[in-house]
Amino acid sequence: MENINLIDTFSEFKELKNIDRATMMRILEDVFRNLLQKKYGTDENFDVIINIDKGDFEIWRNREVVDDNEIEDSNLQITLTDARKIDTDYEVGEEVTDEVKLIDFGRRSVLALRQNLTSKILELEKTNIFNNYKDRIGEIVSGEVYQVWKKEILILDDEGNELVMPRTEQIPSDFFRKGDSVKAAVIKVEMRNNNPIIVLSRTAPVFLERLFELEVPEIFDGLITIKKIVRVPGERAKVAVESYDERIDPVGACVGMKGSRIHGIVRELRNENIDVINYTNNTQLYIQRALSPAKITSIKLFDDDKRAEIYLQPNEVSLAIGKGGLNIKLASQLTEYELDVYREQSEADMDEDVNLDEFADEIESWVIDELKAIGCDTARSVLEIPEGELLRRTDLEEETIQEVIKIIKAEFE
Repeated sequence: MENINLIDTFSEFKELKNIDRATMMRILEDVFRNLLQKKYGTDENFDVIINIDKGDFEIWRNREVVDDNEIEDSNLQITLTDARKIDTDYEVGEEVTDEVKLIDFGRRSVLALRQNLTSKILELEKTNIFNNYKDRIGEIVSGEVYQVWKKEILILDDEGNELVMPRTEQIPSDFFRKGDSVKAAVIKVEMRNNNPIIVLSRTAPVFLERLFELEVPEIFDGLITIKKIVRVPGERAKVAVESYDERIDPVGACVGMKGSRIHGIVRELRNENIDVINYTNNTQLYIQRALSPAKITSIKLFDDDKRAEIYLQPNEVSLAIGKGGLNIKLASQLTEYELDVYREQSEADMDEDVNLDEFADEIESWVIDELKAIGCDTARSVLEIPEGELLRRTDLEEETIQEVIKIIKAEFE
């Protein structure tokens, strides 16, 4: 029965993927030699022969033949009488090799051996998974959703390895059911309580970068370089690209004919709006491109503070800021400049308008700052935006917005 159990364990060992034969042999031999050391105090005079293919093994002990009355260690020596029971030709001083049967170790030792072997198999599996994935950080992997929990989902890869994707690493509009196929990037691999933890992400910039590499051959081949990616997952992303070959238009290559290349990426990211921007060392031009589709009138740079004042026509302000302030937020992250948006006004407009700071006695300063953050620095710029839009784009309460509008309207009545 013990032999059958061990052969079953051998079979499990054989089924391990990506484990080289030498490693298998070494670990199996170590397990048997540990057993020999516990029983006999040493394993130096034993030969362990393992046949992985057949799931079989043999243990042979080598002992020196001594006179019957001179034996000191029955593990290292054998009496002449006992030796001649094996073969009548043995003489004193010769070496006898005889097989040690597993049953000689006792049932408890055999069970311990099997448990130790099973433990080594599991440990080797875990180490192999860890080593396999630690070199794949930043790569895209595909898998099948196996379990969905509130805070994370469990994914099985093609080899049945367990991967996790926390809710925080999922695009807000992601919705997965058991059995769904999913693509994500490996962002972290660690051993936790002796278990490999492989964390996936669909929100990390590297996931978007790898998707571009898959869809755009010029990026994969190194003809186009992605300089930087910033994104609000599921909403909007900005990707700065540069080509080292003047014949290649990096933006056109990334977008593809009629958007053919970028459409697949957008679908994978749950219709995330992706702006591809031509990178340049000219800061003013870079900021201008980053704030697209808004058309900028002028820019004042303050390099010491990494700050820029952007002046636009009134009808361009909302485009520069974007839905929920995303456009200006991402442009700021991409260029690494703090961007302040101002309305370009003619003298006639200035005569008819009032700067928001003039209302400091009636409107609290933090409310004015909140309005300025979305490009509203004058009274009329606030009135031009519908109440619902102001509510959505700022952190102000509905009652506060209504009160602000009431105060501003009174100025023009």
